[in-house]
Amino acid sequence: MLTPLFISTKEGLSRLDAIRNRNFDISLYEEQVREIQKQIIERGDEAIVEYTNRFDSPNLKKEELVVTDTEIDLAYKEVSKDFLKSIRTSIKNVKEFHCQQLPKSWMITKEDGSVLGQLVRPVDAAGLYVPGGKGGDTPLCSSVVMNAIPAVIAGVKRIIMSTPPNQQGKISPYLIVAAKEVGIKHIYKMGSAWAIFAMAYGTQSIKKVDVIVGPGNIFVTLAKKLVSGTVGIDMIAGPSEILIIADKHANAQYIAADLLSQAEHDPMATSILLTDSKELAQSVSKALKEQINNLPRKEIAQKSLEVNGALLVVEKIEDALDIANQIAPEHLELMVKEPWQLVGKIRHAGAIFLGEYSPEPIGDYIAGANHVLPTMGTAKFSSALGVETFLKRSSIISYSKEAFYKEAKDVICLANVEGLGAHANSVAIRLKDEN
Repeated sequence: MLTPLFISTKEGLSRLDAIRNRNFDISLYEEQVREIQKQIIERGDEAIVEYTNRFDSPNLKKEELVVTDTEIDLAYKEVSKDFLKSIRTSIKNVKEFHCQQLPKSWMITKEDGSVLGQLVRPVDAAGLYVPGGKGGDTPLCSSVVMNAIPAVIAGVKRIIMSTPPNQQGKISPYLIVAAKEVGIKHIYKMGSAWAIFAMAYGTQSIKKVDVIVGPGNIFVTLAKKLVSGTVGIDMIAGPSEILIIADKHANAQYIAADLLSQAEHDPMATSILLTDSKELAQSVSKALKEQINNLPRKEIAQKSLEVNGALLVVEKIEDALDIANQIAPEHLELMVKEPWQLVGKIRHAGAIFLGEYSPEPIGDYIAGANHVLPTMGTAKFSSALGVETFLKRSSIISYSKEAFYKEAKDVICLANVEGLGAHANSVAIRLKDEN
């Protein structure tokens, strides 16, 4: 289990450097994924069924790729009332948050008659990928909500969802109900890289989309990277991360629980505590040992902490803030007495959680902010998935004759400097007509 390390020691610095320089190498699988890409482009539905039969559902037929109305009706009978209440609460909160993100088109008119502006329009179609989760036994319903609602609010007309079927060719009723509740009308039983390529290029039965979003394994991630440019994507995401900054007032049991909430995701997940209290770090180490034994995903969490976990003791909280900004974590918790006093000093983080009653899972499921967040330090230049992921901006330019004549010579000057004579002539020819 994790032993507290002082950041000033050789061991502490070595651990910190390993975290700072973390990487997520997906190139090892590129040849395999490129072959899948080739097969989907050339053979379409036939290749989808072939891969699905080989890896997910051995007897699934082409005509069973789409979830039917009968399956949707049955799914509602299989889920509990408690689930319906919880998913609807989540949807309500996520809608409220993302409605605030919707930008508006705008226009400005100048005195010379020129009009400039911006038109904001949604893409025509979006594809949502939802991982299967242990053969469908752990349905990621929150991924459905987080990925679909921004698209709905953006005004995307056609939203499809893809998720791998289980051995029996079924999809979890929880995923089906979650999709129906957010307004998804087309659900496809296909997973992994072939699902990404099918949505990006289209097949005989699947119309291509303009944007693809959603988490997935290394094959999904690499497929998204390969289709980026053909379609828009949300991000290239790595393993989950949490960094907690805590002072002596923090609750060690809470911190341990929050670190484990990320460690259980993946052996490659990163869980870090930065504190100015040696005593707190020791208490957290003890709490981790106690709590991990009760986890169903104990082995995953154990490996994650051993490889990518750290309990680091700094001299003062300001040092922790500097380190946090260097790491730019996906999730940052401020478990200090006055968390609001530190928010202004955070420059880089996917999401910031303030206080001991704002644990990261609140953000995953119910608060309303999106849980699709930048990882691997990319929070330094990118943001959470949002409504803007599904929007395009078109510039509007309309010059009056007066405005044109006022600035024509400037355009000609700049075009000639760049050696673009045809650009200059496009303006000059209009000046000649007036003479």
